[in-house]
Amino acid sequence: MPLSPYRVLDLTTVRSGPTCTKVLADLGAAVLRVERPGDSGRDRAYFDQADLQRNKKSLVLNLQHPKGVAILRALAARADVVVENYRPDVKHRLGIDDDSLRGDNPRLIYASISGFGQDGPYRDRPGYDQIVQGMSGLMSLTGTAETAPLRIGIPIGDLLAGYFAALGIVAALIERERSGLGQRVETSLLEALVGSLSFQSVRYLNTGEVPPPVGNHHPLTAPMGVYRVKDGHVNLAVGNDDMWGRLCRSLDLPELAGDPRFATNASRLRHRAAMDEILEAALAKKPAAEWVDLLNAAGVACGPIYTVEQVFADPQVARAGLVHELNHPVWGLHRVMGLPVRLGRTPARVTTAAPIPGAHTREVLGELGYDERAIGALLADGVVEEAKHR
Repeated sequence: MPLSPYRVLDLTTVRSGPTCTKVLADLGAAVLRVERPGDSGRDRAYFDQADLQRNKKSLVLNLQHPKGVAILRALAARADVVVENYRPDVKHRLGIDDDSLRGDNPRLIYASISGFGQDGPYRDRPGYDQIVQGMSGLMSLTGTAETAPLRIGIPIGDLLAGYFAALGIVAALIERERSGLGQRVETSLLEALVGSLSFQSVRYLNTGEVPPPVGNHHPLTAPMGVYRVKDGHVNLAVGNDDMWGRLCRSLDLPELAGDPRFATNASRLRHRAAMDEILEAALAKKPAAEWVDLLNAAGVACGPIYTVEQVFADPQVARAGLVHELNHPVWGLHRVMGLPVRLGRTPARVTTAAPIPGAHTREVLGELGYDERAIGALLADGVVEEAKHR
């Protein structure tokens, strides 16, 4: 598998960090999840942890104990990557910061994910996705003038920060092949979301115009948005003037294509309210499924608006093979989502269920040279814990 030569120490909690290491694990990296005793993250819904922690091993390690820090440093000396999402000061207080660990292992890549960054005025604030969605400007763009601000229905800041961190780690591993040296990789939820504002950010930076919320309509293209039909709604996306002509003919409104109010995208934006009134009157004559088939056959982009249940019943989604079944000693048979990218020769794989915390404690310590007596002493002293069930 693409990342099978690499060892990753996963010191992360909640979602952004585990998302990063999940990507690395699915691509073959040997990811060891280093968990804190009594980690409250274990109390999250099982299906959430099942998805985030699959393909990993687990060691429960008390980093408040000097022997626990010594074990971690020994592991880091053998690792290729460390990923953490502590608040910036915590790793320094524990003595497991970038400089400390790379002093023992100059080839180590040390990745940090935080809410707001490793420095700056907000570095010590707790950074949750909900907070950062608001601070990134994303919520101000979501909804209408009446409903905004609205949050995105998934933890998009956590996810993007995790994906960007994984991208940075892979880039650092490639660079290490030339230099022989590791380096620091950093991202934050705030940077990930602000950096993903796309045309809305460069629109503001180059024009000074503050983008308003426009609901389900695209702010720069028309018609592109949600339209009511006979039995519900569809998404319609007319990306150019030729497609506009095809839409008009498909709606039995050929004269609309020549209407000067709607001849170009710029004019359609100016007269969007009038255009939408005409379009919805025509679209109300057929149900969604008919319009989706008819318009796509005519070369007009149109799609249904699914519930999550309907998503997984769709044949195109089913063909993508995103859903994987795993068996767990406690949770039993359950499903997780695979990576939405395919490599032709060395694909990502979902092979093992999320480990019970501490399931690999003895195995990992044995690899470091601890014998059974030493492991028993560490367990008795509360330096490590092992799983009670396997």
